[in-house]
Amino acid sequence: MQYGMPWPGAVVAREAEKAGVSVFCSGEFVDHEAYTTLAEMVASTETALVGPAIAYAFARSPYAHAAAIRSLWKRGAGRMFLGLGSGAYRINRDWFGVEADHPVDRMADLVGAVRAWLHAENGSPVRYSGPYYHIDADVRAPVLGRLDVPILIAGFNRRMAAAAGRVADGIIGHGLFTTSWWDDVVRPALDDGARSAGRTGPIREHGWVITAVNDDDPARAELDARRMIAFYLTVRTYDPLVAHHGWEGPVAMIRAAFRQGDTGGMAAAVTQEMLTAIAVCGTTGAAREALARRRDGLARDVIYLAAPSFLVSDRRRQAYARASLNLISATGLG
Repeated sequence: MQYGMPWPGAVVAREAEKAGVSVFCSGEFVDHEAYTTLAEMVASTETALVGPAIAYAFARSPYAHAAAIRSLWKRGAGRMFLGLGSGAYRINRDWFGVEADHPVDRMADLVGAVRAWLHAENGSPVRYSGPYYHIDADVRAPVLGRLDVPILIAGFNRRMAAAAGRVADGIIGHGLFTTSWWDDVVRPALDDGARSAGRTGPIREHGWVITAVNDDDPARAELDARRMIAFYLTVRTYDPLVAHHGWEGPVAMIRAAFRQGDTGGMAAAVTQEMLTAIAVCGTTGAAREALARRRDGLARDVIYLAAPSFLVSDRRRQAYARASLNLISATGLG
C-alpha cells in the first residue's frame, strides 16, 4: 500500500515526499481545475505518481482528456494516471451544460474513447465507435505514439464499480467509503465486472480517507471531519451507503439542517458510529489507532490522507496535511 495526498501545494508536497507520500492527486470544483493542478504537480515533483482523482469526465471530450495527459507526459512520463468521475447529474446538466444520462454506460464508453487517443500511433488513424462517442481522426502530424496511462473510475455504487472492473485499470473510492462498503459492495462489484469482461489481472484500488489531525485542538479536527461527512451526505447519490449502514435517521437530520443553512446542526447529526466508520481524526494517537483498526478495510493500493475541505481554509488544510505526515511511519501501513 502507498500513501497519497490531495495536492497540498509545492512546499508541503516536498515535505510529504520526504515523509513517504508517493502519490499526489488533483480534484476539481468551481475554484480549482484538475489538469491545471496536475501541471503543477508534474512540475513540482520528481518521482511521485500523479494524476486527477478525479477529473469531471463528461465536462470534457475524450480528446480533451487525452490531450491534457499527452501535454503533461513530456515531463511526467511513466508516473501519471487518469482518474475520471461522472459527477452528479444536476452538476453536469446545470453547471456544465452537457449530457449525462446513463452515466455508467457513458463512462464505460468514455474510457474506451480516451484510450483510443492515448494508444494512438503515429501514421495511423484514430478510430473509435461506441454508443456515445465516435472518433474518426486522421492526424498527419507526428505527435502521437502509444501512452500506457492507467485509467481509473471513481465508482461509488455497484454499477459504476462493476464498470470499473469491466473497462478500467482501477477504481477510486470516495471519502465516505467504510470497511463494509469496500468489502460487501465495491469489491464484489469489481470482481463481477472483471469476470463479465474475461479479465484476470488486478484492479487497482485508490481511496480517499477523510483525515483531520490536530494535537492542539482535536475537537476542532473532529468538527471539521463531521462537517465534511455531513456535506457529502447531503447528496442522494450516496443513499445506498446510508441504507447499507442504517443511517437514514441521522442523514435526514443532516439534510434538514442543510436546507436551513445550519452547518452546526449538520455536524451534530453525524453520529459517533458514522465518524468512526468513515474518518480518521482527533489527536495523532487517535488517528494512528483508527488507521491501524481499518487496515484491511482501506483501498489496497493507494490511500489518500485527505483533509476536510468544507468550511476549511487553505491554511488549515495545509496544517492538516502536515499533521497527517506523522501517521505514515507509525501505522505499519506503508
